[in-house]
This record gives sequence, structure tokens and C-alpha cells, in this order.
Amino acid sequence: MKQKNYKPRYVDRKVEECLGAMGALCIEGPKWVGKTWTAMEHCHSSIFLGDPTGNFQNRNLARIDPSLVLSGDSPRLIDEWQEVPPLWDAVRFAVDQTGMKGRFILTGSATPQRKGILHSGAGRIATLRMRPMSLYEAGISSGTVSLKEICEGKPISPQITGDVKLGDLAELIIRGGWPGNQDTPAESAGLVPKAYIEAILNEDIQRIDEKRRDIQKIRLLLRSLARNESTTATSRSLRRDIVAIDGEQVDINTVTSYMEILNRLFLLDNQRPFAPSVRSSIRVKQAEKHHFADPSLAAAILGLNPEKLIGDLETFGFLFEALCERDLRIYAESFGGELYHYQDYRNQEIDAVIEMPDGSWAAVEIKLGANQIDSAAENLLKIKGNIESAGGKGPSSLIVLCGLSAAAYQRPDGVYVVPLTAIKA
Repeated sequence: MKQKNYKPRYVDRKVEECLGAMGALCIEGPKWVGKTWTAMEHCHSSIFLGDPTGNFQNRNLARIDPSLVLSGDSPRLIDEWQEVPPLWDAVRFAVDQTGMKGRFILTGSATPQRKGILHSGAGRIATLRMRPMSLYEAGISSGTVSLKEICEGKPISPQITGDVKLGDLAELIIRGGWPGNQDTPAESAGLVPKAYIEAILNEDIQRIDEKRRDIQKIRLLLRSLARNESTTATSRSLRRDIVAIDGEQVDINTVTSYMEILNRLFLLDNQRPFAPSVRSSIRVKQAEKHHFADPSLAAAILGLNPEKLIGDLETFGFLFEALCERDLRIYAESFGGELYHYQDYRNQEIDAVIEMPDGSWAAVEIKLGANQIDSAAENLLKIKGNIESAGGKGPSSLIVLCGLSAAAYQRPDGVYVVPLTAIKA
């Protein structure tokens, strides 16, 4: 179902690959990232369980007999399938009956409890996570530098990429990667992420499993997560942060259970730790780095606009790092890479690690200002040397991803310098 004005996404190729290899595909991810829009681009028939027509007739039909909503040309889109969890087993059974590839596309913005689902769907249903738009997909990054190519160590020609203003980067953080927010006037762009958070708090959290929860405590947890964006704070640290700053008591088990709910709603998208080699004598920390699905959510929770963000450069730095790592993950996954971070017990850190399909990896330092490029490059070279001298496998590429640099080039020491607004997959 080709649509007018559809902006291609990196995930499109993955969708085609999955439909060619599996009987069904489940596209999951946060609300408003374009899952339905992308699925419509690849399906030949569809049914929407969230359609209120006839007092939610489609949803009621699916509950009476899931097989009633499966008939239609393939691939058939079943939107918001998690509203009727038994549909998962119905799709799996239908795939088993024919053995055909690419029969169904399921989309969902929440992970249902396993109750009512009898089979995992392994071997029949592929799962693909969709994220907000990267700057390149949104038409903001020029894409003159390929992340894949520099991760492979290919040379780049020095190039002027154009000046970037601090205010421009602040606006990109506040606007976020929501497809429906890309054409919103700058002065109103922050309203969408704020509405997103309120919808999560007032609707989705209560509807996910019909359990009642303390919304005020969840709001406090969200504020703590926003204050700790792009850090490796533990659940206990988040609890202490709530007690110290908000003056509220919250149990650690409550924090853990609420984190699980936020993950089920795809509101969080943490960055896993990376260990360069099991043979290395360097002990590596195993804490995940906290991220919301989009940095605009952290900004909305903290009540920031571009002016306030510019006035708090420390917070700006953390949210800029989150913006970069959102895009790096999207780009890396498009060519089979994985995004991690590195932190060891020598207090050495690498902001982002991209592991390639062949096992090689690239180390990325993220810096807002161009005046930080030299120190970032020195840090990368030092860590590379330490890892290799300890018996580990060092990075094949060293990259400084910068916000306010006006040029892309490779330094004499081999370190790549690339502006965020010039990179693509």
C-alpha cells in the first residue's frame, strides 16, 4: 500500500528482509514513531484494533474469534495486536498451516503479559524494534559521511559541512524524532513530547494490564530518569535521587516494578555495556546507560525549552549525547551493527561502541563543542592502547562525533572527526 509523502526509514529494508524469511513480523516500539505508517507501506490489507467504529467492532471480533481478523491479502497488517494477546497464537497457527512467508505484520506499542499466549512464535514470527526518526531520515543530516564506512576504516576526504548553531541543536533535542512533529513550528515543537508523557501517565500505564498504580510515584521516577539521562545510575541510585531531590519515599521494589512497566511501553531504550575481549585483564563494568526512547522526552519531563537548555550546558551535554546515541543505534542496526558503551574499573569510558557483524568495533566519543575534539581524540587513543596492552581486542576505528564542528576529516593520528549533522548509516 504505497502512500503519498511517505519518508523512507532505515527499518524499511529490515521489514522486507523479515517478510522474505519469516511467516510473520511484529514491529514494536514506542507510540508515535511511525510503526503503523511504515507497516502500511509494506502490507496489502489491514485491520486496526484501535478503530472505535461500531464500539470497537474490530477488537470485539478478534476477542470472539481471533481467526476472524486474519483473512485478507498478504502481508496483512494487524495494528495494535496487543489489545487482544491471543492473536499472537492465532497468527503463529495460521503461519504453521500454510508455511508461507510474509503473511502477517503485527504492530504494537506495548508488550503484553505472557498470560494467554501459549507459544513464543520462535521460527515463525520475527520481532523488529522501531525507533524515532534519525536526523538523516528526517532530512536534517546531510549524510555526506557514512558511519558504516568509517567503522570499516575507510578514508574520508576532508570536507566543510557547514556551521551549526547551539540553538539549532537545542531545537532538535526538544523536537525529537517523532515523524508527526517534524513540521511543527519551532515554538510549539515541545508540546508533542509533553503530551506523550501525559498520555503514558494518564492512559497507557493504567491500560497495559488493568492494574492501578501510583501515578505520582511514576512521575517522580520519570523525573529521576530524566535527571540521570545518559548515565549508568542504578535502581538504588534512582531511588536515592527521588528521596534527596523530590523529598518522597519510594521502595526499591516499587522502582524496579515501575521500570519494568516503562520498558514494556518501550519508553526506555538503554545502552548495554561492552566487553572488548574475554582475554583482557581489564575488568569491565556491566551497568546499562539510561536512555529514554527519545531525548525530547527527558527534556519534556524536566520542563526544558531551547532557551532553558542553552542556559544549562551540563544537561545540554547529556541530552546531546542521548541524541547522538539514538541516531548511532538506528544507523548501526541498519547494517547489522550493535550499539554499546564501555566503562571499566580504571574509570575509563567510551561514550558509544559500535560492534560490527564481523566482530570488529569502533569507539565513539561524543562532544558538544569543537574545542573538546583534541581531548576526546587523546582519550580514545589512550583507551585503545590500554585495552590492547592488557590483551584485549582494541577498536578498529576511533571517532569523535561532534555537535558544533563545521568540518568532517581524519586527523593525522587516524581519529575521525564527524559532525552529527553530516552522518548517515
